[in-house]
Amino acid sequence: MKGPLFYSKILLFGEYGIIKDSKGLSIPYNFFKGALKTDDATSESAIDSNKNLRAFSIYLEEMMKEAPELVRFDIDAMEKDVAQGMYFDSSIPQGYGVGSSGALVAAIYDKYAQDKITVLENLTRDKLLTLKRIFGRMESFFHGKSSGLDPLNSYLSLPILINSKDNIESTSIPSQNVEGRGAVFLLDSGITGETAPMVQIFMEKMKQEGFRSMLKDQFIKHSDACVEDFVGGNFKSLFGNLKQLSHVVLDHFKPMIPAKFHDLWKQGIESNAYYLKLCGSGGGGYILGFTEDIDQARKALKDYNLEVVYNF
Repeated sequence: MKGPLFYSKILLFGEYGIIKDSKGLSIPYNFFKGALKTDDATSESAIDSNKNLRAFSIYLEEMMKEAPELVRFDIDAMEKDVAQGMYFDSSIPQGYGVGSSGALVAAIYDKYAQDKITVLENLTRDKLLTLKRIFGRMESFFHGKSSGLDPLNSYLSLPILINSKDNIESTSIPSQNVEGRGAVFLLDSGITGETAPMVQIFMEKMKQEGFRSMLKDQFIKHSDACVEDFVGGNFKSLFGNLKQLSHVVLDHFKPMIPAKFHDLWKQGIESNAYYLKLCGSGGGGYILGFTEDIDQARKALKDYNLEVVYNF
């Protein structure tokens, strides 16, 4: 048995800000993927995943008791499959900010949710918000608190535009220009990040009035502008806003940036060769980069592994 494939995602803009109602833009990233499988796999990762799914099925049963009106799962079928060794076979790296738990949540909803909302129907805003709410509750099992956006992106495999907490829509983004020199890329930090501690640091910082006003007046302002520029294909304006955003993150989100990348971050801003930003919650995993000239960025970052995800 092998289930359908679910892909990773990249939150291009909106990390942390969407907790406080900023705009956001999330795109599927088909390089990594995962599927539910039942076979005779005896690898450590398959055994770990199977254990995790057993605990997840218990959590989902509790979730149904707490919110029966939200979603119903065929828990008996899931428990039977788990008992037969089902696991999530995934190439999506964990702790890298590309939605490993999101893809798993999407796969479980797809297989076991009853009366599920499907990609084939007319996806009204209400349906998208219902899915987001279901996925947020489901993914909380892994993160403690989840917006539900990663699983939504993985489930629909469409770019998602977040206008505000209660206003999300699937969107189109400018077509890739494979010959283009401009690029969005991933930079591997070489270390795993954990979402929960990073979110905890952010929530602590939110208790300070200065941090709250910085978030609103600087971070969200530039992040929202980046979303509008990217969706509208206004790349000239995008890089001006990206530079500001990268600066704000370096100044105010240092704990979320692995220490050995602080100088690299600064060099990008000063040289204009590239601009870095957080990919997901940070703390490790991937760092997201934007450049107007990918050759120049590759030269400047020659000691690092760059993975281009989008050309323009």
